[in-house]
Amino acid sequence: MLALGPVFLALGVLFLAAPALGALVYGVPEPGGVGRTYPRAIGARDAALALDLAGLSLFSTRHAVPVVLAASLVIPACDLALILSAGTAAWWQVAVHAESAGVLALSALWLAGRGRSA
Repeated sequence: MLALGPVFLALGVLFLAAPALGALVYGVPEPGGVGRTYPRAIGARDAALALDLAGLSLFSTRHAVPVVLAASLVIPACDLALILSAGTAAWWQVAVHAESAGVLALSALWLAGRGRSA
C-alpha cells in the first residue's frame, strides 16, 4: 500500500515538527517541557510505519504486505484505547483513530484477497 506511506509520513513530520499540533490531532492536551518528547515519539513511529509500508510495497511479496498492515492495526487500536481512557479526545479525534484502523484493516483484507487470487 504505497499510497498509505505518504499519509503516515505526513503525520510523522507533523508530530516531529509541531508537537503541540500533533497532540491536538492525537487527542491529548499539549504536554510541556520534556513532555513534548511523547508526541515526537509518536511522530517517529508514524514515520517508521510510512517507510515500512513503502519498502514492503516496493520490495516484498504480495503476502507480506497484508500481514504487516494487519499487524499495524495495533497502533491505531492502542491509540484509540489510550485517548478513550484519558477522556480528553473530541469526537473527531476518536474518529481519526477509528478511521485509521478501518483503512488499515480494509487494506489488509483487500490485499490478502488479491494475493490469494494471483
